[in-house]
Amino acid sequence: MSVTALSILAYLPAEGESHFPPKPEDFWLPMFQVGGVWVTRPMVICAIITAALAIWLVVMSKRAAVVPSRGQHYTELIYDFARNSIARDMIGSKHFRPYLPLIFALFVFILFNNLAGIIPFLQLPTMSRIGFPIGLVLIVYVVYHFVGIKHMGVGGYFKHMVPPGLPGWVVPVVFLLELMTYFITRPLTLALRLFGNMFAGHMVLVVFIVGGWTLFTSDSIGLKFVALPAWLMAFVMTLFEGLVQFLQAFVFTLLTASYIAGALEDSH
Repeated sequence: MSVTALSILAYLPAEGESHFPPKPEDFWLPMFQVGGVWVTRPMVICAIITAALAIWLVVMSKRAAVVPSRGQHYTELIYDFARNSIARDMIGSKHFRPYLPLIFALFVFILFNNLAGIIPFLQLPTMSRIGFPIGLVLIVYVVYHFVGIKHMGVGGYFKHMVPPGLPGWVVPVVFLLELMTYFITRPLTLALRLFGNMFAGHMVLVVFIVGGWTLFTSDSIGLKFVALPAWLMAFVMTLFEGLVQFLQAFVFTLLTASYIAGALEDSH
């Protein structure tokens, strides 16, 4: 069993209890209180990731050199990916620069908070808690609507939702559908996609690792041997989950850039 899997054993039920089916309180992971407010494990992990990212970026910026160190090299690879493959490709080479800090910040923040799901002793993707994706989506929601209204005006922003040349009787229907897309569907799917993938991946790892441990600690010799392929699958799924975590950070940021691009389309 990989070192990464060890902290998932915290999900093991106490003697005489069961996690099947899981209950809502199984996902409530309080650690301590501050002024009557509970600080949960996902909040602590998010704070650790945020602090580590801030220190990493500040240090790499101060130590930047013409001949980059290994750390600067990898930092620039991530930055170039967010800059060229997301911001510039989606928003356009003339207009992407003002939005690059947001795109880069979203990408690295989501990526490393997702990767917390396979980092030893953290083993919990914070985006598997719906409050974190909702908070990020609120930022994106405000930004792309603000950008659209700033460039087109309030009337122009709503007018551009309907393609020109449509028959008059179709316009109200299309406008209503586009209104729902811009104000309801986009933010809803953006949050749920990230949350759903991270939550599902985390649960798959929990099932294989905790299930394997349950089999291993059973009284049956045969079941003890079955635990080995369960843990092997946990290892394989950990590698697969790392890929999914990267892709979900990429998809979230890519869609954010596409929404901003849509709000700027009349100025291209």
